[in-house]
Amino acid sequence: MRIGIAADHGGYQLKKQLAGALSGAGGEVSDFGAASFDPGDDYPDYVIPLARAVAAGEVERGIAICGSGVGACVAANKVSGVRSALINDIFSARQGVEDDDMNLICLGGRVIGFSLAWELTRAFLDAEFTGAERHRRRLEKVRQLEAER
Repeated sequence: MRIGIAADHGGYQLKKQLAGALSGAGGEVSDFGAASFDPGDDYPDYVIPLARAVAAGEVERGIAICGSGVGACVAANKVSGVRSALINDIFSARQGVEDDDMNLICLGGRVIGFSLAWELTRAFLDAEFTGAERHRRRLEKVRQLEAER
């Protein structure tokens, strides 16, 4: 699976750990930055290019990390075609994909540790959209809203 990952300074260390684990597990990882730790960087500079790559199909799924995960989630969801959520539990990591076709997960580098982040990431990547009619109907309403912009 082609996976994109991005983080600002608040998620930089967790990004490095996850990228290494993903590569070690056979994932094709594209790193959208930050390339180094810089306490003055801004999450949109990394998250928006990642979100655009997810929306364009350049990567199949995305992982965005900032200090809390909130800013990354806000930024990612501004890109049409991205369905992201701040995830802190395994049920939501899986269910978000199965029911809502979530294609980008947001994590808080200052909120969760590597072990939980790895479990959440695996649940997210292993899940598949069910394609149930009710879920497709709901997603179509979201697509219509995006088209109004």
